[in-house]
Amino acid sequence: MAGHGNGKEVKLLGIWFSPYVRRVVWALELKGIDYEWVELSFRDPKNRSRSLLEQNPVLKRVPVLIHRGRPVVESLVIIEYIDETWRNNPVLPSDPYERALARFWASFVDQKITEVLIKLLSLTDKTQMKEEAKQASKAIGILDRELKARGKKFFGGETIGLVDIALSIVTNWMEAIEEVLDICIFDSRTHPLIAQWKTNFVEFVRHNLPPKGGLLRFYRRYHQSKIASVAPSRL
Repeated sequence: MAGHGNGKEVKLLGIWFSPYVRRVVWALELKGIDYEWVELSFRDPKNRSRSLLEQNPVLKRVPVLIHRGRPVVESLVIIEYIDETWRNNPVLPSDPYERALARFWASFVDQKITEVLIKLLSLTDKTQMKEEAKQASKAIGILDRELKARGKKFFGGETIGLVDIALSIVTNWMEAIEEVLDICIFDSRTHPLIAQWKTNFVEFVRHNLPPKGGLLRFYRRYHQSKIASVAPSRL
């Protein structure tokens, strides 16, 4: 990640494995913005909570972008702020209708895919897991047809845009979750356009993704903690 030095007017508070944080990283790097990365330790909740309480007292979660001392929160909001503050290499279209469409599809990704994937990690019932996975797969199918209708390399055209950045969840993150839970959400034969999109996206961001091995270890621990929390205690 760029900009690890001190004294930058732009800082990003995040955690390495967060797909929401990585979205902001790509937006900053797409714009060529120099920034300071501030890693919040997942294993140190006390200090993490203190930092977030100061910068994001309402939601207390990452990412938080700090620009000239002022915090901006929520990944899609941050990306729009970045796009409006630094005009080069636009992330959203200039046309108002196309911007509205981009916002709609980015929101669709969050509601129908990202939130479902996060929910899956908290489930222990296999039947419920399969039903949730089926809904996420259906949403990917809708996006596959939308990309086909556009006839472009990315949802943003020939370069990545807001929808592409939001949809990044279907790369390493989703693959790790599928492996940890032993479920199938994405099938390249059923979703050929999104399969090609994944390849194009990973190449575009120069493989700047959290390591899949690290995600696997983290998600396994997280899911096992959920299983343990619902298991009947022994007397």
